[in-house]
Amino acid sequence: MFNFLKHAFVFSFLFFGYYGIRNKFINVEQNINVLFLTYSIQFIFTYLYIYALKKYRIEGGNIRKVIIIGENQSVDLLKDFFNKKAEYGYRYQGFFSDSNKKNKKNFLGKINDSFDYVIENKIDEIYCSISSLTPEMAEKIVDFGDNNLVHVKFVPDATKMLHKTVLEYYDYIPILSRRILPFDNSFNKGLKRLFDILFSLAVIVFVLSWLIPILAILIKLESKGKVFFKQTRDGLNGSTFECYKFRSMKVNNDSDLKQATRGDARITKIGNFMRKTSIDELPQFFNVLKGDMSIVGPRPHMVRQTKEYSKTVNKYMVRHFVKPGITGLAQVRGYRGEIETKHDIDNRVRLDIFYIENWSFLLDLKIILLTITNAIEGEDKAY
Repeated sequence: MFNFLKHAFVFSFLFFGYYGIRNKFINVEQNINVLFLTYSIQFIFTYLYIYALKKYRIEGGNIRKVIIIGENQSVDLLKDFFNKKAEYGYRYQGFFSDSNKKNKKNFLGKINDSFDYVIENKIDEIYCSISSLTPEMAEKIVDFGDNNLVHVKFVPDATKMLHKTVLEYYDYIPILSRRILPFDNSFNKGLKRLFDILFSLAVIVFVLSWLIPILAILIKLESKGKVFFKQTRDGLNGSTFECYKFRSMKVNNDSDLKQATRGDARITKIGNFMRKTSIDELPQFFNVLKGDMSIVGPRPHMVRQTKEYSKTVNKYMVRHFVKPGITGLAQVRGYRGEIETKHDIDNRVRLDIFYIENWSFLLDLKIILLTITNAIEGEDKAY
């Protein structure tokens, strides 16, 4: 779908650009209808082609015979993928391992037995578990594949290698980087910052300009204290900043020590409404405009929480490679608010790291739309 939209945009640009260069009259409505018909036909043809190809592969055509050498957690998942996704055209024959796996399903023999098997059965691709091979054996398999026109691919262990790796060259020296982030690209960084500025300005001018006076009156009428609540949070690269919110609790001495809990007596009536609808978070658009935060990113935690979780949660600090956000992938997936169990924080960190490593502008838009939808529908952990 992304490639289809990209091609449609480029073709439309060239299509109308042609008329601009030739200074020819454009009947906009007629040409839009032509483009719409063209793209509709292209989309239908592409869909039917993919559908037909999947059916053809399921029936046994356009297939690649594959084997697996070695074992690890990712290899087990790969076996399931090959067996359950016949439409991708892979036919899993079995695996080779030097471990004692004779009673295991699809076990074909020792690793050294695989070479004869590949030739005799005309195997197209070999998938190797990195953790199961010595460097010498891995090199031997690669040489064998090169000399016999067999593609060799390596499968890292998911429990030991959770991040993308990218091969770079410093002159002629190969360097393998464990984490290349989308935000290392200056264009991506500039695009995200531009969107943050424009979006936050729109919210401040068109929403907060009239909402702040109304909420200020309601907050003041119910309890004494300031309209805005300010708290130190951890931000980009471990720096700290003052995070703004509408005050939703009575003034208390535990705000920096204790998270809000279900039925928390500190929460006011207007505060309960603001928290359920996430309105209390809106002042953070000022943080976004200042550059302390982004609209989408890992939610910033209290300093006390960061000190605690950095010691107990693996890879927790990776969240601080980017600016914290008003909303994030973990929040729209249900991991917002109070952290009740270790399962909650582990999954929050996992989703935050996935967002950091797989960021795209479209992903940001999707998260924003899901945030708005969740705020309207209401969430169980919004308290």
